Amino acid sequence: MSASTDKKQRQLARAAGTDKKMLAAQEAAKKQAQSRRRWTIGTILVVVLVAAIILLNTGILYHGTTALTVGGTRLSPAQVNYYFGNEYVNLVNSYGSYASMLGLDTSAGVTGLKDQACSMLEEGGTWRDYFLNLAKNDASQIAALKNYAAENGISLTEEEITAAEASFEGMDDYAKQQGYANASALLAMNYGKGVNLKIVKQAALDNALASKAYQHAQDSFTFTPEEIEQHYKDYNGSHDYFDFLVYDVKGAVEEGAESASETALIEAKATADAISMAYQDGVDIEDITERFQVAVESQTGALPTSRSRVAGSSLSADYSAWLMGEREAGDVTVVADSDGSGTSVVVFLSRNDNHYNTVSVRHILIKAEKDADGNYTDEAKAAAKARAEEILAEWEAGEKTEDSFAALAGQYSEDTGSNTNGGLYEDIAKGQMVPEFDAFCFDEHQSGDTGIVYGESSGYAGYHVMYYVGQGDLYSNVLAESEMRSNSLNDWMNDLVLPYEPVEGFWLRLVG
Repeated sequence: MSASTDKKQRQLARAAGTDKKMLAAQEAAKKQAQSRRRWTIGTILVVVLVAAIILLNTGILYHGTTALTVGGTRLSPAQVNYYFGNEYVNLVNSYGSYASMLGLDTSAGVTGLKDQACSMLEEGGTWRDYFLNLAKNDASQIAALKNYAAENGISLTEEEITAAEASFEGMDDYAKQQGYANASALLAMNYGKGVNLKIVKQAALDNALASKAYQHAQDSFTFTPEEIEQHYKDYNGSHDYFDFLVYDVKGAVEEGAESASETALIEAKATADAISMAYQDGVDIEDITERFQVAVESQTGALPTSRSRVAGSSLSADYSAWLMGEREAGDVTVVADSDGSGTSVVVFLSRNDNHYNTVSVRHILIKAEKDADGNYTDEAKAAAKARAEEILAEWEAGEKTEDSFAALAGQYSEDTGSNTNGGLYEDIAKGQMVPEFDAFCFDEHQSGDTGIVYGESSGYAGYHVMYYVGQGDLYSNVLAESEMRSNSLNDWMNDLVLPYEPVEGFWLRLVG
């Protein structure tokens, strides 16, 4: 190859970019550029990550972004977290240790719900989904009721605002006692990230206003006496109470058999018929219960007879229709048990259709003190009675008015359920109170009558100083009107919240 040819080839190679030195230089430059790009991209990612961590730790994302928009109002993740956490806390407080029976593991608190399957939802739903749905509902209802309040000129008084805020007094001190920096740190731990004292205080005011609006709407519904009475009739006896006697004659089940034979059931029916006949023949025994017991004993040799007082909705289907018919005290029937186990003899005693007046009373409870073993001694009961007598004497020595009695109840009563409102219980129904208290209420007293009665339950033993206020509405009306008002209010509320369907924002993912 001539020198000129070789030179020409080298020129062509350089022109084509295939010169080794040039290729090496180009490769080095390429790698350097890629390295710079990787470094730049990596730096950007680190900066973004650091910025995200800073934003999360400072709470900017929880307070400065939108999780839900309800009725034109934007709610931050922190605000929605309060609704979410409040529903969680309410459920845990309601069920306590039994929450685990619902499949809820509370060990990780409000932040441990994302991976827990929820027994209250269809397959695939988590407890986070469950509480998030409740949070959305709460946000919608509060927004709708606040708007209703604005449209109807409803607002909180200074006293109501003070009452709503009063529960937060001393919260910082309490939080510090529990090891938290302040109240907001305690609230964030229990209700969710971003929740602070400011948010919870505002939620308390919103709830108070919503409750006032709700009560305003509830009071606006009116019903005529005829409508109320018809509504009660439409219950078809399900709210009435039935007193009756029943004796079950079961068919004998032979060893190894799963149920009574046909012969055994025929024998049971014959015995039940014989009891019914003996009962009807024993008209010389005036007391119905005694007559029935004598009839049962004459045919079976057994004495026990079951007396029942049952609401119509809980009656056995075997004899509910018979009891709800036109019955008189002492009527008797024989019915086959629907489970095929035998035959029952039933005697009607009475039917209470709740057409009696409720009553209102005030009382002052003085409890007897328990001894070291947790028992109430006669001495302790006597001391409580003596103290009750002293209080009644103090009232009698004064103005002897309902207001003066209410003042003494606020001063002395140990019943935390009524001592803050002068010991008042309104619209009491029969059987609602302990027997002695109940007997006083329905003993045909006049307004202003007083007395002292003993009372005892699983939680206390002691004496009630009683003041009879007067009668209220028929209990049947109370039951019917309460349901009518509730139904009307539910329908109204459903219509009210329709325009307030929550719109989810990107940052809803931070909730829970």
